[in-house]
Amino acid sequence: MSWIREGELNLLERIAANILKAGPMPKHVAFIMDGNRRFARRKNMERQEGHMQGFNKLAETLRWCKHLNIQEVTVYAFSIENFKRTKDEVDGLMVLAKQKFERLLEERENLEKHGVCIRVLGDLNLLPLDLQQLIAKAVLSTRAHNKCFLNVCFAYTSRYEMTNAVREMAWGVEQGLIKASDVSEALLSECLYSNNSPNPDLLIRTSGEVRLSDFLLWQTSHTCLVFQSVLWPEYSFWNLCEAILQYQVNHKSIQNARDVHREHQALEQLEADRTCAFSAEHLQRHGNGKPADAGHRQEALSHYAARRQERVRDFLEALAHKRDSFFTDLHGGVAA
Repeated sequence: MSWIREGELNLLERIAANILKAGPMPKHVAFIMDGNRRFARRKNMERQEGHMQGFNKLAETLRWCKHLNIQEVTVYAFSIENFKRTKDEVDGLMVLAKQKFERLLEERENLEKHGVCIRVLGDLNLLPLDLQQLIAKAVLSTRAHNKCFLNVCFAYTSRYEMTNAVREMAWGVEQGLIKASDVSEALLSECLYSNNSPNPDLLIRTSGEVRLSDFLLWQTSHTCLVFQSVLWPEYSFWNLCEAILQYQVNHKSIQNARDVHREHQALEQLEADRTCAFSAEHLQRHGNGKPADAGHRQEALSHYAARRQERVRDFLEALAHKRDSFFTDLHGGVAA
């Protein structure tokens, strides 16, 4: 099964899509694709076949998203917690992943035609080396595409991602790239695996479970959450439409919450900059010991903020280079 299924919507689907697109549409949708194993039990098939059907449904869902002008999709493909499953199931999932990334590499022309950029988010060091190398090759071969984005969370949990982001900031401080005072909520967001993506507008979980299961906890604080009872392999275009309708009903309140949070974050950063700029070593007093006037205080604040932004920019460039090197080094180990 191809990663991107070709084909048009039928007449009724096109009508529904056009009606939906008259309202606010999510640009980024995340899926917890739950229910593959229950689907397999219900159909008296092997678990591996249930997971295969789940991948096939992803390919179909990406086609629907394309027709609905949803530019970015993030999927929870394999949690770090899944390593606790039976060895046979974990080994089977690794084999399936390897087959699918091999298939992706075979259809690079199709992905290029549609401009699909594939990103894999998670700790790839936890995976078999041959799978790591295939993933690196797939990521590097599509990274220049920019029409739509598929983020595959593999060997991922959100708490692990946030812990890793803290480690990255600690590394930046140790390297002298940033100061401890530069650490902020905004900087942590830039250190997440998902730093190249906007936060999801809509998150959908199938199978009737109403938990996030450690998926995108940081990124979905102002996201519309929709829980649907359908098992993932049975997901339909109409299920997706229902979720988008829920997003549209709640769009205004979600957008307002995002705007308030953005303003609050900007004020927090301003206050942090002001505290650092006016500390004793910067400019608490001016010249002969008299308090600095408003002009000098504003100048000190502007100077400090500019220096902080420069440090943060250099740190993020170094972090991006470190992450890129991980993929290019893996790719160098792939046989031509």
